[in-house]
Amino acid sequence: MKNYFNLKHYFAGLIALAIVSFAEFASAQLPRQYLDISVLPDKPDWTYQLGENVKFIVSVTQSGRPISVENVRYFVKEEKMDPIKEGPLTLQEGKASITADGMKMPGFLRCEVFATIDGKEYRGLGTAAFEPEKIQPTVQMPTDFEAFWAKEKAELAKIPMDPRMIHIPERSTETVDVYHVNFQNVKNSRIYGVLTVPKGDGKYPAILQVPGAGIRPYSGDLGKAGRGAITLQIGIHGIPIDMAPEVYANLTSGALNGYWNFNISDKDLYYYRRVYLGCIRAVDFLVSLPQYDGQNLGIQGGSQGGALAIVTAALDPRINYLTAMYPALSDMTGYLHGRAGGWPHVFAGNNLQNFNNPKTLETIGYYDVVNFAKILKTPGFYTWGFNDDTCPPTSFYSAYNQIKAPKEVFLVLETGHWAYPEQWQKSENWLFEKLKK
Repeated sequence: MKNYFNLKHYFAGLIALAIVSFAEFASAQLPRQYLDISVLPDKPDWTYQLGENVKFIVSVTQSGRPISVENVRYFVKEEKMDPIKEGPLTLQEGKASITADGMKMPGFLRCEVFATIDGKEYRGLGTAAFEPEKIQPTVQMPTDFEAFWAKEKAELAKIPMDPRMIHIPERSTETVDVYHVNFQNVKNSRIYGVLTVPKGDGKYPAILQVPGAGIRPYSGDLGKAGRGAITLQIGIHGIPIDMAPEVYANLTSGALNGYWNFNISDKDLYYYRRVYLGCIRAVDFLVSLPQYDGQNLGIQGGSQGGALAIVTAALDPRINYLTAMYPALSDMTGYLHGRAGGWPHVFAGNNLQNFNNPKTLETIGYYDVVNFAKILKTPGFYTWGFNDDTCPPTSFYSAYNQIKAPKEVFLVLETGHWAYPEQWQKSENWLFEKLKK
């Protein structure tokens, strides 16, 4: 593949990237707590053999020094499960250790420590992995899984794309044009997004950015376009992406509250049917652009977006490379087998009585990331940590272990449902390196 990147776009992109990405990195990284509770498994890689005991090393400090705290207590449990060991914890100069029996099955064992200062309780956690490369999924794959999605894609292909583009000169720069775009999806709905296109003659690779969960506006990615890649950032809810913030807040607490469960007992009406097909329609739009080089296409996302990246790449062979962080919607049936399931935790807590029925289980089989991972052929870069509360590592390892395509994972063990700037940068650099070939 030819490299259509040029130095003008690359150096301009570095400046834009520094500005745009800083805000992205800052929002993705959790602030440090006033009271720092460190909980570390005693092995450097946090990884153990089945049955091997683990010692969690606890340190409670403020500004790097031990400090007097109250009501120190701990829980040891498998992710999202009930505690198997708990009690008060006595600190000596701010330190303590907790020994726990190792797991008998592949998975993750988590230690949570709580302490109170000035009337406020703080939490720290650490997670030990037990042969995570051997975690197998619990979700079933329907026998007609691929036929079902082939039929859905064929129905989508019959619908005219009807693309609409509005140039946004006030957001465009000397090197990048910015457009608000929308195009037709299934069910008389539309996909809305922000397109950023390098200025100048030539053809360029393209990147589709798929979103994490929630309802929000989008502003586009000038940084990646500045580096020489057409970039389309989409929303999934069929609503414009440039409305007043209060509109999204009202939808979040109102009409779209809990959208991930809408019609979950009907595989033909489930909310994510329109979403998954909308991502394919976004690929249709990208490859139709005259500036696209016709052969270099990537997709990236985190959490719900990590799921959408894997799903879209599995369904659409036009995608050459993917990057995904802590993918959601993975092995959602885990709770029915005595272990953590993936976000949105369909079968956890009070949800269990509402959704544990044959129709929901049938639907989940067609939408769970695990089953897309089984048919994925696209090379990918993945990054996550072990302390994720939102998308438990057991769930995304259930999917990752099914991937036969070339893959690499960048582990940053202490991270949870967030990422360091270095993870974002490695992910992006990997994608650009591939697209430049």
